[in-house]
Amino acid sequence: MKKFVLLTVGLALMVFIQPLKAQESSNDGYNPNSVYPIHEDDIMFKKRVWRRMDLREKQNEPFFASNNEITKHIVNAAKAGIIPIYQGDSMVNRLTKEEFLEKLENPALQDMNMGGADDGWGDTGGDSWGNDDGWGDTAADESAGEEEESAPANEVSTQFLVREMSTLEIVEDMIFDKKRSVTNWDIQAIKIIIPAENFTSGVERTVGVFKYKDLVDLFRSNPEQMIWFNPQNSAEHKNLADAFALRLFNGRIVKVANPDDNMIIDIYDESPRQGIMASQWLEYELMEKEHELWSY
Repeated sequence: MKKFVLLTVGLALMVFIQPLKAQESSNDGYNPNSVYPIHEDDIMFKKRVWRRMDLREKQNEPFFASNNEITKHIVNAAKAGIIPIYQGDSMVNRLTKEEFLEKLENPALQDMNMGGADDGWGDTGGDSWGNDDGWGDTAADESAGEEEESAPANEVSTQFLVREMSTLEIVEDMIFDKKRSVTNWDIQAIKIIIPAENFTSGVERTVGVFKYKDLVDLFRSNPEQMIWFNPQNSAEHKNLADAFALRLFNGRIVKVANPDDNMIIDIYDESPRQGIMASQWLEYELMEKEHELWSY
């Protein structure tokens, strides 16, 4: 009887422990979304921060060079299905390609005839000048003219221009690694935002959220195109992944993890000036926190 009880208890423990081992092996103590993961036992301090990066600012212009915009590379890769698109920065639920393309649509252009203008994505919709060669001879070939009349009109893109997608929101973790005694800024996700100024409603639109780990693989896969443009020395262009790792961008803090999940503008809503000052104050506070951690 005693052996039977011990056998029953042993089987019950095996049934209970096996799922725990499977969960432990799948997680393994590391963040699966980190490019350079740190084991959770080595994390002494962690704070999640959201930054707003205006690509039109002078410091950020190398990320937004003409015909080499970072938003162009990301959106084209998403259209081709190379990288997944997420709904939020938790990166759990994905957007379908149809939903993503719908977010790219500009409502102001849907009912307008743009005449095949270049939409900035590298695929022009045709010759907007027609058959006029500039010499006044527009009736060249009657048969060619008949073919043009019977051919369908060129489809015009109604998507937002690439230069209008000028804002990135960076989600990152400030982590103090007690094993190496260093502070790491671990970028988790990047969100593409169309600013509110492009809408009559005055409300900005989030195009999509992308896992930073996927973007690093994308940037590394095409080093000749995915570059941070160095205006001072053309021999020293850098890969976009290296530019983010070296913190060559400027991003203003718009949110720090808080119980109510409030943006800074929601907390300091009396004036925009107060919000900017609060953002700068939070930046200094995080720097001071990093300094204090060295005293432990």
